Amino acid sequence: MMKALLEPKMLMTIALMGTIVYITYLTKRNATASDFFVGGRSFGWFTNGSAIGGDYLSAATFLGIAGLTFQLGYDGAYYAFCFSIGLTLLAIFVAGPLRRFGAFTVADFLAYRFHSRRARLVAVAVVLAISGFYAAPQLLGAAQILSMFFGTSYEFGIIFTCIVMIFYVGIGGMKGTTINQALELWIRLGAFIVMLIAAMYSGLHYDKILAAINSFSGPITGTSPYALDGSDINFDGAAWTGTGFYFPTFWQTISMTIGLALGTIGLPHILLRFYTNPSAKAARKSALMAIGIASAFFLLAVYLGAVGRSIFISGTASEEVMRDLVLGGNNMVIPTTALALGGKWLLGLVIAGAFAAIFSNLSGLFITSSGALAHDLYASIMKKDITEKQRVIAGKVAIVILGILYGVLGLLVKDASIGHLVALAFTVAASTFTPIFILGIWWRGMTEKGAIAGLLIGLGVSMWMIFLPGTLPSFLQFKIPGIVTVPVGFLSVVIVSLLDRKVPADVNDFMKRVHSKESETA
Repeated sequence: MMKALLEPKMLMTIALMGTIVYITYLTKRNATASDFFVGGRSFGWFTNGSAIGGDYLSAATFLGIAGLTFQLGYDGAYYAFCFSIGLTLLAIFVAGPLRRFGAFTVADFLAYRFHSRRARLVAVAVVLAISGFYAAPQLLGAAQILSMFFGTSYEFGIIFTCIVMIFYVGIGGMKGTTINQALELWIRLGAFIVMLIAAMYSGLHYDKILAAINSFSGPITGTSPYALDGSDINFDGAAWTGTGFYFPTFWQTISMTIGLALGTIGLPHILLRFYTNPSAKAARKSALMAIGIASAFFLLAVYLGAVGRSIFISGTASEEVMRDLVLGGNNMVIPTTALALGGKWLLGLVIAGAFAAIFSNLSGLFITSSGALAHDLYASIMKKDITEKQRVIAGKVAIVILGILYGVLGLLVKDASIGHLVALAFTVAASTFTPIFILGIWWRGMTEKGAIAGLLIGLGVSMWMIFLPGTLPSFLQFKIPGIVTVPVGFLSVVIVSLLDRKVPADVNDFMKRVHSKESETA
């Protein structure tokens, strides 16, 4: 027992948990709804930029992008390129105006833009749908790490992670969430940098890796004991370093690009972070900082995925590494590569970083969804005359409910790919909230009915194409259906708004507010 507790992976995981508990304890005082849901709007650009990076760079980045590169080669690396475009578009078109508007939740934007309870209600449903889509793969990643490196069952991993999140977000609120997210980001970045140094020290330079992989063709030695059919796994290096390995057609590639690039603008937990800045200027600086951090992360993730593939085909890795790369699949390539490069201590650092990624992203989803339930649904529609203290209590109750709901979703996606599930969440966001925020901020003609139609049609078409592709003709069957769902979302808003023409009377005041100069809003 004592020996197991002294393992590096255990020590670093305990240290991370202890830090989370300590920060949560220090930030437990949330006297008002503003404290609980937006941290009292007190976080500067550095802390908030780090927190946005922590929120954005989820398990899909820390584990999934490297895993997709390991599995798919250039096609997997292309995911990283598409993800990186989104933050830039968000910084240019949405970050500043959103902070000038100022609110508690994403649904507030629609409710105040149109003075509409119906719009708020529909927005709540879409927030919960996107957050559920995004939370499931994060829980999947946490459960797989616990299972592979601590020997626990998948079900235990899901329950354990949900309990941690209920404590972490329920007590600390947005204040605790933000500080923990910022800290967790730098833990992940540190883990990647140490892995980079270890790989370079081992002579695994990128050009050499690609040359070795490209020239490899045939069975990978040492994989047969863990393969399902009992024979060594075959690998074609030329296909891996080519394109079209996963997305065989031009239109499949374009569809993924649209879904991922525009999805960031519609992610509720990312949008909410801009409400926590003290000014629009700080919001833009936070976004720019997050772009820089995310770009560095994506480059490192792609490189480390290629390093993992190089180690896998070399035939020189230990039995433990070969076993984990075969059994862990694409999702666990980063921890396994860390074990191969730096032994148990580097593995411990990476496991702590992986938990940090998952906790950071999940906490953002929990605080956003709790705002939708407690602030938008309960306090704004069901029971308006409650006190500030009751709003905070409602937020905490909502977090417990969400912990149970997300736990069930996590149990349902046991065999899925983290990176691909997150890509689908991006597509749903790009087809629903992205048209609403782009058009709502930059087009006076959007109406309440247009916004509601855009959300419902965008959500419905996305769900249809994701879950029931077999009901569609072959030319409409896309792995990531952004090429259809995103235009449908935009067109629904525009067409219904033009037919409706009932633009709010105070639309000019709204536009003046969200596009005013910094001095008027800071």
